[in-house]
Amino acid sequence: MEEAAQNLGHGNKQLAERAVASSTTRNLELTVEAVVEEYVGSMGWSQFLHVFLVSIAWVFDSQNTLVTIFSDAQPTSWRCINNSSSSLCMSSSSRGDVSSVCGLTPGTWEWVGGHESSIVAEWGLVCDRRFLAAIPASLFFIGSLLGSAFFGCLADASLGRKRTVLLSCILSSATAFLTSLSPNIWIYALLRFANGFSRSGIGICCIVLATEVVGRKWRGPVSQYGFFFFTAGFLSLPLIAYPTRANWTNLYRIISLLPLSYSVLFFPFVSESPRWLLVRGRSKEALDVLKTFARRNGKTLPENLSLANPSEPKEGGENEALTRTCTKESLWRTKWAAKRMITVMIAGFGVGFVYYGVQLNVENLNFNLYFSVGINALMEIPAIVFGTILLGLTSRRLLFSLSAFLAGISCLLCIIFAHGKHVKKAEKSSAGSWAQLIIEGIGFMAASIAFDVLYIYCVELFPTNVRNFALSQSRLSLMLGASIAPLLVAAGRLSPSLSFLIFGILSIFSGVVSLWLPETKNAPLYDSLKQQEEEEKHKAAGQGNMQA
Repeated sequence: MEEAAQNLGHGNKQLAERAVASSTTRNLELTVEAVVEEYVGSMGWSQFLHVFLVSIAWVFDSQNTLVTIFSDAQPTSWRCINNSSSSLCMSSSSRGDVSSVCGLTPGTWEWVGGHESSIVAEWGLVCDRRFLAAIPASLFFIGSLLGSAFFGCLADASLGRKRTVLLSCILSSATAFLTSLSPNIWIYALLRFANGFSRSGIGICCIVLATEVVGRKWRGPVSQYGFFFFTAGFLSLPLIAYPTRANWTNLYRIISLLPLSYSVLFFPFVSESPRWLLVRGRSKEALDVLKTFARRNGKTLPENLSLANPSEPKEGGENEALTRTCTKESLWRTKWAAKRMITVMIAGFGVGFVYYGVQLNVENLNFNLYFSVGINALMEIPAIVFGTILLGLTSRRLLFSLSAFLAGISCLLCIIFAHGKHVKKAEKSSAGSWAQLIIEGIGFMAASIAFDVLYIYCVELFPTNVRNFALSQSRLSLMLGASIAPLLVAAGRLSPSLSFLIFGILSIFSGVVSLWLPETKNAPLYDSLKQQEEEEKHKAAGQGNMQA
C-alpha cells in the first residue's frame, strides 16, 4: 500500500510538472509587435543594417523618376549654321529665345549643345510640337500609377515585400537601358511608361519592409531614412547628367546599371517582413526572422515563444483567401477603411502634383538648370531632417497639413517673381530672381515634408493584411497627380505664373482634406482590418468615458 501510494504521488508530481510546462509553453503567445518591443529591441544593429540595405533602393527610384529633368529638357540656345545663307537667321537677335526658331528654315540653324543633348533637340519637340515633350513624363507617371496597384497587390498577396522590391529593381534596370535605344518619341514614351510601371514597386515596398521590423517609436524616423537615399539619388543626377550632357542616351545607360548591381551584391542580405510571413500563415519563418534579428542584437527569444496571428483563417486557408481577393475586396468593402483610403488618395493627388511638378518646373525658373536642380535636391536634406524631428514632436495630421499649406503659399508667392517668356533662356543666370529661387526652394522643402509624411501616415492608418495595397493606392493617387504635372510644366514655358498658381491651390486643398484623417502617432501597427476596427472602437469608447 505504501509503495502504491508513493508511485501514485510520484505520478501526480510528474503530471503536475508536465502541466506547468505545458501551461508555460501555451501562455507565451505574443504578437510580432510585442516580440519586437520586448525581446528583439525597438531598434538594434540588425534592424539598422536591414533598413540601410532596403533604403538603398530609393536611389534608383529617384533617378528613374527625375531623369527627365535633363533628358527631356528644352535646350537653352541655338545658333546659325556657318554656311547658312538665310538672312532671317543671320539677322535674328533672339538666339537665346527658343520660340524664335519657329520661323526659320530647317537646316539653317542648330542647337548650341548639339542635337543629341536632349530628346527635344534630337526630335525637334519645339514650336507646334512642344507639347509632345510632355507625353513621356506623363506616361511615366501613368505607368507608376498602374504599377503601384499591381506591385501593391503582388507584395501583399503573393511575392511578399522582399521579392517584389527585387523584381522592381531588375525591371527598372532593363527598361531604363531599353529607353536609351529609343529611335523616336513614341517608342521613348512607351518605354518611359514601362519604366514608370517597373519602378513603382520600389517605394511602396521599401518603406513597408523597413518599418515593419522596428518598434513603434522608430517607425517615423525609419520612414524618413529612405528619403535620405531618394535625395542622394536626386543629388547624383546633376553629377551624372553634366558629363553626359552631349548625349542623353548615356545618362539612361548609366542609371540602368545601378539597380542591377544592387540586386546582385546587396539585396540577398535583406530579410522578408515577419509580419507579412505571419499573416500568410508562415509563422515558423516569421519566428526565424525575429530570432535572427534578436541574435544579431545580442539577445535571445524564449524557447516557448509562439506568434499570435490575429487574422482569422478562412475556408481554404489564409493564403488561398488572401490570394483570391488580392486584399482589395476586404479594404474597399470595409466602410471605415474605404472612407479613410479615399481621403488619403484625395490628399495624395494634390501632394503628388505639387511635389513632382515643382521638380519638373525648375526649367521655368530664371536660373541655370543644373544649379536649380542642385538647389532643389539640397532642400530635400533639411526637409528630411525637419520631418524626422517634427514626427517625434507633433502629430502626423498637423505636420502634413501645415507642410501642404506652406508649400501652397510658397507657390503662390512665386507668381510675383515669375518673369515668363520675357526673360530669354540664355539670360537666365543673370536675370534670375534670387527671391523666386529661395521661395521656390522653401515651397519644395515643405512639399517634400508633406510627401514623406504621407507615406508613414498611410503605413500607420491600415493593418498588415492590406498595408501594401493601401500604400499602393496612396502612391497611385500621388502618381495620378504627377502624371498631369508635366502638361502644366509645358504650359508654364509660356506662362510660369499659371503653373505656380495651380500648384499653390492644389497643395492648400490637400492640407485641408487631410484634417479629416485620424491621428496615428504612437498607435500600434495592427495586423487585420477586424482587429484594427475593434481596437479603435474600444479606444474611442475609452476616451469618451474619460471625457464624460
